[in-house]
Amino acid sequence: MLRYTLMRLGIFVGCLVVVWGLVYTGVFPRGLGESNGMWVVLLALVVSAPISFVVLRKERDRASVKVVQRVDRMKANLEANRSQEDEAVDEAAGAQGQAPQAS
Repeated sequence: MLRYTLMRLGIFVGCLVVVWGLVYTGVFPRGLGESNGMWVVLLALVVSAPISFVVLRKERDRASVKVVQRVDRMKANLEANRSQEDEAVDEAAGAQGQAPQAS
C-alpha cells in the first residue's frame, strides 16, 4: 500500500514540475492574480489522475488484494474471539447452574 501511495505521489510531483514549466514558459495560461500556485497544483492533479489510473493499475490491484487479505484476517480473528467469549459464557453459565443443584 505504501508503495502505491509513493508511486502515485511521484507521478503527481512529476506532473507538477511539468505543468509548472509549461505555465512558466507561457504554454499554459497563468492563474488570475495570486492564484497561479493553486492553478498549477489543480492542473497537475487533473493531469496526474488519469495517468495514475492507467499506469498504476497492476500496483492498485496488488494493494487491493493485500487490503482484502488484511480484512479477512481481521474478520477471522474477530470470529475466533467471539467463539472464545461464547465458550467462556457457556462455561460460566454451566458452573452457575450446577452449583445450586449440588447444595
